[in-house]
Amino acid sequence: MTDNALIGCYASAMAVILQHSIPYDPLAPNPLPGIKPADPENWLHCDEAFAAQMQHRAELLIHRKQDVLAQSAGALEPAQELLELVLNQSYRGATDQVSRPDGVTVRIDRARPLETLCQLVQEDFCILQKQGDEHVLTGAILCFPASWMLSEKFMRPLIAIHMPVDVYDVDIARRVQRLFDGIQPGRPLWRFNALWYHDAELFQPRSAHQRRAHEDQSSARYLRSERQTLLRLPQTRAVVFAIHTYVLAARQVLKLENPA
Repeated sequence: MTDNALIGCYASAMAVILQHSIPYDPLAPNPLPGIKPADPENWLHCDEAFAAQMQHRAELLIHRKQDVLAQSAGALEPAQELLELVLNQSYRGATDQVSRPDGVTVRIDRARPLETLCQLVQEDFCILQKQGDEHVLTGAILCFPASWMLSEKFMRPLIAIHMPVDVYDVDIARRVQRLFDGIQPGRPLWRFNALWYHDAELFQPRSAHQRRAHEDQSSARYLRSERQTLLRLPQTRAVVFAIHTYVLAARQVLKLENPA
């Protein structure tokens, strides 16, 4: 089966969904925190895997809802504000329903903002609210976790969310907290990561007590990269962490590096 045939192919046990390109160099050096300014009018991305990823998201929301969705009562208002922000950028003028790029019609349910967001765009969203001196994960729609579990991070502060990520030490934790404190409305930031995987499955929850086996470029079949965007909601002042996931075949990455 070719890569083109794999895109959009969904099986009940696994979805194999690949992109053929990525709008940045995922192998470029990017030490933590690796932050850059993002375009406030273009922080949501729609790519060639849209239809397949959205179908997978819908299946996960139906069958694994408890694993991909979490929201505290206090996160409802920020989630509703985020929904309006996403609608304004991706579906401007929308009222009660929208037609997605793949032709699917989605009803806008403002009482269930995270569920609605899950059906509108490829991005996953985490909502972090300041409690005391730290930002706490109070809500999320996370269909494509890269080796972590929402249930273990929900209602926990930044330092606990990132542990046990390699190289994320106390000094970096302080810098990241200062970064979160300094994010201004209308001035989003972005970064990326890149990890080699043997499995292309997008939904890869993994407990912090079950570390993923290390993969490198020589043995891995796929490169998984997250384009991560940070922005502050102007009304509720919550911080949003948006994640757009790319998965490319390792041989495709090599072609991007060496087009000849």
